[in-house]
This record gives sequence, C-alpha cells and structure tokens, in this order.
Amino acid sequence: MPLDAPAFETPLHVGRPNIGSRERFLERVNDILDRRWLSNDGPLVRELEERIAERMGVRHCLAMCNGTIALEIAIRAVGMRDEVIVPSYTFVATAHALHWQGIVPVFADIDPDTHQIDPVAVERMITPRTTGILAVHLWGRSAPAAALEEIAERRGLELIFDAAHAFDCTFAGRPVGSHGRAEVLSFHATKFFNTIEGGAVLTNDDDLAERMRLMRNFGFAGEDNVIHPGTNGKLNEVSAAMGLTNLEAIEEVTATNRENAEAYAAVVSEVPGLRALPFEDSDRNNHQYVVLEVESGSQEVRDAIVARLRENNVLARKYFWPGIHRMQPYRDLYPHAGLVLPHTEDVARRVIVMPSGTAVTTDDIRTIGGILAEAMESAQ
Repeated sequence: MPLDAPAFETPLHVGRPNIGSRERFLERVNDILDRRWLSNDGPLVRELEERIAERMGVRHCLAMCNGTIALEIAIRAVGMRDEVIVPSYTFVATAHALHWQGIVPVFADIDPDTHQIDPVAVERMITPRTTGILAVHLWGRSAPAAALEEIAERRGLELIFDAAHAFDCTFAGRPVGSHGRAEVLSFHATKFFNTIEGGAVLTNDDDLAERMRLMRNFGFAGEDNVIHPGTNGKLNEVSAAMGLTNLEAIEEVTATNRENAEAYAAVVSEVPGLRALPFEDSDRNNHQYVVLEVESGSQEVRDAIVARLRENNVLARKYFWPGIHRMQPYRDLYPHAGLVLPHTEDVARRVIVMPSGTAVTTDDIRTIGGILAEAMESAQ
C-alpha cells in the first residue's frame, strides 16, 4: 500500500471512547442543570456507586475524580509506606501513585506467558521495609490473586489491586472488588466503560470504605467538621451521568469487544510469527484490550509492524514500552532494575495493542489482518 493512500481514511485508535445513548446522557445533564447540584456527593454519583457495587457484588463502591487519585487514596488509606512491591510492566500511574506519596516502588518481574506479576518474583523482592503489594490485573485478565493473598497474609503485608483494566470482569468466579483490601478502577475516556474522567475503589471492608469517604472530601464528616486528613477526590455529577448512560450500554460494548477480539484472533492465526494473547472463557471479561505478541521477541520486527500499521492509519500502541523502570524518575533512581526484570523487558519488546471497541468493525479487522501479514513479511 503506498504511503499516500492509507488503508483507513479516518485513523483507528486504541481506546477510542465508547459512548452510550447521547439522548439519555443529555437528559441527565439537563436534570443536573435544573437541580444546580454539580458536585459534592450528588444523587447521580450515589446512584452510580450503588449500581456498580451491586453489579460487582461488593459492599462499597467509592467513586473518585480519576483512577490515579483513587489509587493514591487507597494506598494511603490502607497504611502503605516505605517500600511497596509493584510490577514495572503496567501504566506509569501505578508507580507514580506510590512515588508521589514518598513510597518507594520496588519492581517485581512478570510471568512471560500471562504478563501478570509473578508471585515468586514478589517474594524475592520483599525486604524488612516492605509494607505492601500493589498488583495489577493487566489486560482485564487476573493477577494471581490467591497466591498474592497468601504471601500478604503470611508476611504481614497490605495488598491492593490496580484493576484499571478489569471493570466488569470475574476471576475464578469472583468479581473484581473482592480481592485484597481494595481494588481500584479507572473510568478514563480510553477505558471500555468511561465516565469521561473518573475512577472508583471497590472494597468489602466497612472501616476502610468510611476512611476513604472522608479522605476524598477533605476529611469532612458533616458541615464544618473535619475529622481526618483528606484531599479532593470527588466525582462530579456530569461524569456520573456519563457513567450511568454507559452502564446501560455495557453489554453491547462488551459484545462488540468480544466479537472484535475473536476476529483479531482469526486473522492473526494466519500470520506466522504473531500471537494473540488468549482469553479465559471460564470467566467474564470486558475484552477491552487486543494484545498481540511478536513471537521472535524482536523489538525491531515489532517496531516495523507498528510503523506499517500507522502508515495505514491503524494507530496501534507499544504498551507498556519500555517498562516503568526505564522511565523517569525510576530510570535514574534504579539504573540496574532491568537485571531483575528479564521477562518484563522481553514482553515490553514484543507487545502490540490493537484498536478495538465500538469504533472498529470486523471488516476493519480483516483489512488490518492483511496489513499485519504484509508488515510481518516485510519485517522479516
């Protein structure tokens, strides 16, 4: 395909927002304006919290202004300090949420087959200063929760999960929200379910939930009564309106994601040297991320494929390249971290994340399959 004639006139993005009924959203926004209640624990925020908690089978959902603030509040609320073990193969906000609060993120390696944090590597990185484990459910698939819970209990560590990818998923029959002390969600516009910008913490711990409610609203317990240190982590009503609207469309979006994932798996199976990361059919999954691996592990081949896709307006991404330990400030703080992260570095060199969601059709994916085949042939 010549460079002046890309396969797609309109670029296909990773994380293009899914949007439910525009009419229903605008109805809710008009109601908000009529009430003149825009923030501060409004009725739509409370409704969204109740519906998510019920859907995920947990006692508490605490909506927040974004997933990063939600993560920071959860970290502080459970009492993490000093050193906390975290994967390097994840979005940088996971480590930033620790570093921002003066906590040292200690990077543990991953399982090369699943891309999830490896419990053996976690155990190896524990020191007398370790106070917790911040694990990640990457790609909407499960981190090894049971093994991590056993380590945390045996070693006296706090355990929370960054579940930004995993809303509406179950793992071994357990819904997100029931692992560790708490699980943190992101509802950013790029997530399959969004509130424009937002996040939440799920927990079954009543005391922890009450503490986080105080923390997200400056520590207020009633008017003029501050009883706890806090910040401004509240979700606003317009974001909650988008969340409620998108919640009504979530089954349709998930079905589209699954159809797209299956279409990608079919076309990738015809391209030697590429592999689509599989899903476990035994659990519910949002199928948000379509993850491909260059089986040779060659960064040069991966980068050539991504470049060819982008020439055709398929804006694939090199997640999570090059790993947090090679980003600042961690690259300077831990210059030799890569020595204990061989699987992280290997996976980061060969992953491609593909556009999906309601903005992508199966016909698009068949066209993309041809580009992938041509790109792989040229790259090799």
